[in-house]
Amino acid sequence: MDRAAEMEIFVYAVEEGSFSAAARALRLSPSAVSKYISRLEDRLGARLLMRTTRQLSLTEEGRAFYERARTILTEIEEAEEVVTQLYAAPRGTLRINASVAFTKYQVVPLIPEFLNMYPDVRIELTLDDKFTDMVNDGYDLAIRLSELEDSSLIARKYAVNRRFIVASPDYLEKNGIPRKPQDLVHHNCLHLSSRESFNDWHFETPEGHMSFRAQGSFSANDGDALHAAVVAGLGMARLAEYLVHEDIRAGRLTPVLTDFIHDRAWISAVYPHKRHLSPKVRAFVDFLAEKFTPVPPWELGMRDARSFTRPREDAKPAQADQKALNPEAAAKGQAS
Repeated sequence: MDRAAEMEIFVYAVEEGSFSAAARALRLSPSAVSKYISRLEDRLGARLLMRTTRQLSLTEEGRAFYERARTILTEIEEAEEVVTQLYAAPRGTLRINASVAFTKYQVVPLIPEFLNMYPDVRIELTLDDKFTDMVNDGYDLAIRLSELEDSSLIARKYAVNRRFIVASPDYLEKNGIPRKPQDLVHHNCLHLSSRESFNDWHFETPEGHMSFRAQGSFSANDGDALHAAVVAGLGMARLAEYLVHEDIRAGRLTPVLTDFIHDRAWISAVYPHKRHLSPKVRAFVDFLAEKFTPVPPWELGMRDARSFTRPREDAKPAQADQKALNPEAAAKGQAS
């Protein structure tokens, strides 16, 4: 029996006026109540209660102990109530670490709605495509576009992030439409300088897996810059569907080589602990699930990408080239 429990039994005995009444309130036997109070007195080395056949009365030491014990038990009750309230209603600061482009375009626009729903929550958002130690860095939640590697973390999967190789219709009209991965050697393939592995484009062909290292006249450390350059007709780039879906629907960009591309990764909310998940984290995880499942908004109204690969009647084909691509390129990149 711990000290807090001994203290609680003593307070019940004083307030109920007898061991038997305290025993009924606590669902214990009278002998058990008497035993615990005797143990408390022995540990303290002082008599706390004067016992008679009809009533209990406090000694001077007992009164001093009772007043302090009653205060302590009240504080324990208040502390438990605070925790209960925290779990009952989302509140407090929610610290999120998230992938840059996806969060800017798909998550940030939703945050006002979430905060209106939960006015007692405050969000601190850090955008970073690098993996972080969530526990040591103090994050409650991360949003990632890759497979989960840390087995100590829990991932709530929302949707698949598909990536397309895209170019503007004007670029394809001037430079031809690649019909197979080998044709990319004749194209200006834009380069992401902040993550080299992202520039290894992977394809599944009848001859097996092939890789191509994107190289061209333009590189940038930001996916938004590549997106803008592609829309402007500078070249082609590998970009996420959530970033280019509106351009594809509007005809500003055209996916190519879709028969060969199987480039996708899960979009997930990642958090350290599944047990005793705080209300603020649970609320945000469930909120994103409502927005991104079963069909994410960037897929709504999206036609099959293959329908966009039909060449224009006046578009010239890319120069044929049978040179094999590099099958030894680095592992597939996980950047968004």
